[in-house]
Amino acid sequence: MMREQSSGIVRNRLLGLDDPPPYTLMNETGEAPLVLFCDHAGRAFPAALGQLGLAPGELDQHIAWDIGIHGLASQLSQSLNAPLIMANYSRLVIDCNRRLNDPTSIAQESDRTGIPGNRGLTEIERSMRQREIFQPYHSALSDLIDRQRARVGSLSVLSLHSFTPTMNGFQRPWHVGILWNRDGRIPVPLLRRLADVPDLCVGDNEPYSGRDDHGFSIKAHGEALGLPHALIEVRQDLIAEIEDQERWARILHKAIIAALGDAGLGWSGWQ
Repeated sequence: MMREQSSGIVRNRLLGLDDPPPYTLMNETGEAPLVLFCDHAGRAFPAALGQLGLAPGELDQHIAWDIGIHGLASQLSQSLNAPLIMANYSRLVIDCNRRLNDPTSIAQESDRTGIPGNRGLTEIERSMRQREIFQPYHSALSDLIDRQRARVGSLSVLSLHSFTPTMNGFQRPWHVGILWNRDGRIPVPLLRRLADVPDLCVGDNEPYSGRDDHGFSIKAHGEALGLPHALIEVRQDLIAEIEDQERWARILHKAIIAALGDAGLGWSGWQ
């Protein structure tokens, strides 16, 4: 932690001047009636926290971030001409896709790996992560959605994630999954369009479910606002390399445009 003296008041800070910002905005002025966001795109750690007691190799694994999603999301943002916001810090610092009162918001263990630096935290230590990482990201996402709605009117939102091929010893067969709860405007046609792609194994609320209580972001920035929305999960071994990200960007670009058109949410500027 850093201590900063200002006007006679000492206050604790987590992020230093050399730490990255909580989020990155891309294609902010994109004209599509769509906002993309990635809660687990980055794997940065505040210098004050070191690596939370983890070995360097563990930071390359899925427990730290959604492997491949940064590159895939960046390409989709450009091809769809849609604004994109991505969280820069590792989910192990604080998970931007969990409610703040969720026990896994700051996980002490992930996929059987203990996180020493997340144990025994004080309320002040937890609140610093919330105030300096979680809240700025979600405030910026809310602002981006508001600005895009004001610019284009009708708006849809898509949350982009990637999932590990194996979790808790289970080999996951799906190549891509669509997570959703009550609003099928985008998920239903998107599932249908992806099912038309040859040799693609598509999961409907797999490998996770949009109907459980764990996910936060798509509920807060889609469902709660009444906006058409969906969460897309792509298996990490399929998008780990740049050329694979390019291939999946093409697959998803085509499926998203078709699905939004099916739902009457399309835009004449898309190709």
